[in-house]
Amino acid sequence: MRVALGVEYDGSDFSGWQKQPAGVTVQDALEAALEKIAGVPINVVCAGRTDAGVHATGQVVHFDTTASRPLTAWVRGVNTFLPSAVAVRWAQPVDEAFHARFSAFGRCYRYLLINRPQRSGVWHGRAGWYHHPLDEAVMQRAADRLLGEHDFSAFRAAECQAKSPIKTLRRADVRRFGDMVVFDFEASAFLHHMVRNMVGSLVYVGQGKHQDEWISELLASGDRRQAAPTFSAAGLYLAGVRYEAQWGLPVADNPFLAGGACF
Repeated sequence: MRVALGVEYDGSDFSGWQKQPAGVTVQDALEAALEKIAGVPINVVCAGRTDAGVHATGQVVHFDTTASRPLTAWVRGVNTFLPSAVAVRWAQPVDEAFHARFSAFGRCYRYLLINRPQRSGVWHGRAGWYHHPLDEAVMQRAADRLLGEHDFSAFRAAECQAKSPIKTLRRADVRRFGDMVVFDFEASAFLHHMVRNMVGSLVYVGQGKHQDEWISELLASGDRRQAAPTFSAAGLYLAGVRYEAQWGLPVADNPFLAGGACF
């Protein structure tokens, strides 16, 4: 039996998603909790691995098991054994052809940025911070230049293992809610640190350090050294993963996939 789960987590105290010998990753915590319910070791596959300090409100995973349990056991039961920073939101039996990573056709990331002179206590670890004033309208014009199919090498981490730097960005929105600037990006897949590097460069434009045309110049250059430094992991969220309707996964409880504006 194959089961898909919707998972959310605060990544502040984890060393990223992928399991490590030290056992302080989200995958380690989730598999340990699932084993408590299944009675046997469980291996999970995620839709998108996240780095240390990165969060998720719409992570999707799948696992195979011979254990027969009600869906409530895979949600409330598993949550009983998870640390408070991780929670399963839903469970759904799926066809064995479903794969959390390879069946996905879109991934949505959101970056939250506090833009005011003082750092935030409430949003510490859950949002980035930039103290100089930012012009969100100018940043949106710059973000529009990222849309479409491009070689995103200028926004690619040196350790990125993707086979190709060419990706198609389908969404790049910049909106302000008071002191909070929200960046939303969607693509079929992203390069390592791509979102955080794009945010850093958009912030440079929003501050007035560069004109919005600079983003096009960066894309054309393919040179990571010309772009802004990688922005803090604290504000980055894997907000949702898109799948074809045939898999029957819930989307109504994910405001990002439904087009909502909450953060």
